[in-house]
Amino acid sequence: MERELSLEFVRVTEAAALACGRLMGLGDKEAADQAAVDAMRSVFDTVHIDGTVVIGEGEKDEAPMLYIGEQVGIGKEPKVDVAVDPLEGTNLVARGLPNALSVVAVAPRGCLLQAPDVFYMDKIAVGPKACGCINIDASVGDNLKAVADALSRDVRDLTVIILDRPRHKKIIAEVRKAGARIKLISDGDVSAAIATALDNTGVDILFGIGGAPEGVLAAVALKILGGEMQGRLIPKSEDMEHFYEKNTADLEKVLTLEDLVKSEDIFFAATGITDGDMLDGVRYHGGTAETQSLVMRGITRTIRKIHAVHTLERKPRFVATESLGRK
Repeated sequence: MERELSLEFVRVTEAAALACGRLMGLGDKEAADQAAVDAMRSVFDTVHIDGTVVIGEGEKDEAPMLYIGEQVGIGKEPKVDVAVDPLEGTNLVARGLPNALSVVAVAPRGCLLQAPDVFYMDKIAVGPKACGCINIDASVGDNLKAVADALSRDVRDLTVIILDRPRHKKIIAEVRKAGARIKLISDGDVSAAIATALDNTGVDILFGIGGAPEGVLAAVALKILGGEMQGRLIPKSEDMEHFYEKNTADLEKVLTLEDLVKSEDIFFAATGITDGDMLDGVRYHGGTAETQSLVMRGITRTIRKIHAVHTLERKPRFVATESLGRK
């Protein structure tokens, strides 16, 4: 894929962030998500790719836009897989909390694991300095010791990021027993996984069960950043017979980055919606707005942070206040 596409993917995430950022803190996560989806889909119509959504808003009968299998782009080469989360952290935007993002990941056709939303994913992730030291089948304590050794630190110096869920009660207890520090988050495990590979976040390792689609999105970024993730799929459905009629997966297999993302020719783009560890959120100044985005290219491992100022009257309708039904 041509390097010029990187800016095109940033335009996609910027549009989604600008559209839904207006609803920060207003308590309406459905409206925020819809605004992001509408804007992202509109800009995809202008991007020079022949894209197929492999991770999106759900199956065709569940989502009118950005559904799994939908074609995006103007229909010309290159043929690519597209993974999207127009609003990663709907609750975060609705409540005005940190770390909401708009995210896109792109890879050559057939190179992204298709992990529909019927799956959770048990995950462990670290940055480049601890790459090769983790094992999802090892104990929490053993993993913490291995990461601490790789970073030349004590376990008590590590910061572990975990989704604050009842299912993680045992993991949290084991981390506390080992003596590491914990950062609990309410939502947003794409940004949480990526944070392990960025020096300025203060996060060293991620543990726990989150969404499988989010796992693939994070894996694209981690592969570019030189980090590591291991995962295992977990079905959400309690009706196992019905589940296996519609979905097939090796639930015992440990998924590595090579399983999740089978190419180096990849792009990842994210724009901040609310302020976070990784990116600043959208700022509105009357007729203008500011965004901060991260875009990464796998072939060269180039990582760019982009600060943009948008003149809203020159933007399409989807970034204007009226597009959200508000005056």
